[in-house]
Order: sequence, then structure tokens, then C-alpha cells
Amino acid sequence: MQVKSRHHLRTDEIDTLTAEIEHTTGVALDADAYELVELDGVSYNVVLADDNLDIVRFDDEPFLTVQGANRYNPTRSVVTVDAGAISFVSNGADVMRPGIVDAETAIDAGDFVLIVEETHNKVLAIGRALVDGDELIGDSGKVVESIHHVGDDLYSFSV
Repeated sequence: MQVKSRHHLRTDEIDTLTAEIEHTTGVALDADAYELVELDGVSYNVVLADDNLDIVRFDDEPFLTVQGANRYNPTRSVVTVDAGAISFVSNGADVMRPGIVDAETAIDAGDFVLIVEETHNKVLAIGRALVDGDELIGDSGKVVESIHHVGDDLYSFSV
């Protein structure tokens, strides 16, 4: 990934960004500086909060990165998986119903979600829900598409 451009966000852009992150994840970001980094060759951009890779913009929608989610304590958009799913999810696999032990019913199909492991409450991946929250738990079927996970190019990105 090549950096195409970098620039600091204006106050109104920061206000909008932080309000959206707090609404979707329950995390109140409080950084001194926010810098948009536009990248070549990928479908997303990142926002550095005090030089930390905490925010990604997929389809121009801001959401926490795996690192950002693990730096804070997200309370919304959380899907919890069991120990048997950890190795699969950490390697970028989509999430299947049998691996989910808990999910918020407020999640709508198409929402970004944080995929968390149940033992240590660590975020393993970011995904997009394919069904509503009350349909995430069950016996079979793919229900969350993985879009960012521990060890992928975004996780390994440094400026």
C-alpha cells in the first residue's frame, strides 16, 4: 500500500468522525490530532488519531480498526465468538453462526461489527453483518463477512 496523500482533518470533520464512531461502537475518541491518510490500490483510507492507526474508512464510513478497537473498550456493534472460531477469524475467515456465542440484537444487516473472542475480550476482526443481530446466533450459515483482521495488510500498515 502506497500513501497517496496525508492531511489533517478540520474541526467539523473531526466532530462528525468522532460522533459516528461513538454512535456505532460506543467509543469516545479523544485525540489531539486526526490525520486522513489516502492510500493507493485499496478501497479504504485510514485516519490516524495521535499517530495511532485507530480508524478506517470503508466506503467512506468510519469505523475502528482492530488496533483501535483493542485500544478502547467498544460497547456496541460487538459479535462474540467462541474459542473454536479464534484461529479461523484471526486468519480472515468469515464468521459462521455456530461460532457465535453472543451478538447485539441492535445490529442490522450491512452494519460493520467488531468480532471479539469470548475469553479475553480481544477484537480479532472487523466484519460486515450479513443478517440482523437477532439472526446471528444459530446452527449453520455464514453471517458475518470478514473485511479486516489481525495480521492483514491494514493491520500491518505503518506510515
